[in-house]
Amino acid sequence: MNGHNLKKNRRLAGWTQERLAARLGVTQAYLSLMERGHRAVPRHVTRAATRVLQLSASHLPLPPVSVFDAPATEHWVEQALARLEYPGLAYRKTRGTKRNPTELLLRALAYDNLDPRLVEALPWLLLRFEEFDFETLTGLAKARDLQNRLGFTVSLARQVAEYNPHWSCRVQELRCLEGFLEPSRLAREDTYGRVETSERMREWIRQQRSAVAEHWNLLTDLKMEQLPYVGEDPGALA
Repeated sequence: MNGHNLKKNRRLAGWTQERLAARLGVTQAYLSLMERGHRAVPRHVTRAATRVLQLSASHLPLPPVSVFDAPATEHWVEQALARLEYPGLAYRKTRGTKRNPTELLLRALAYDNLDPRLVEALPWLLLRFEEFDFETLTGLAKARDLQNRLGFTVSLARQVAEYNPHWSCRVQELRCLEGFLEPSRLAREDTYGRVETSERMREWIRQQRSAVAEHWNLLTDLKMEQLPYVGEDPGALA
């Protein structure tokens, strides 16, 4: 979060500088410096502002870039999804720090043998949370050769948004994100969710995969209609 976003969201919430400064534990003068871009917004202030102004989790601070090179675990992905209130894990009441959806999405995409239930949740992140930083998201993905996996995830989310009128407000942003990723699409074949070692199975998947999966050069038979939330009302899932 930069100072401009902090100021914009404070005003949208109808908060004065004095009120927000008091809740953040900083002086009004320091908050004013941050809002004018004269001071960086520290991570702890970003996290606190996201909480007190009730902003989307996409405003939460991202970890250092090196964290994205560390392998995630299925348990970590499951816990992070539960904390962001993914409906498929509603039964999991788990405490802990919420993660920015960008971090969760990219670290999950980098995992080569993720449980199918967790793989199905990834497009939901792009439907549920708005205001993704396209430049940061695509830059981190391209640096790790994840742009095809991310592009496929975005395409699945866009298909859901076009199919389900409850998600229609997400269509334009998702189309823009696809456009950001398209020029960097890799020609080499990749997997999605799991690595298939059998050439016979790989060939079967090539025959069964959707046009979207083929476009992103991915070996996966996952399709939009298989996603558990494709026909749901997001208001009922909140």
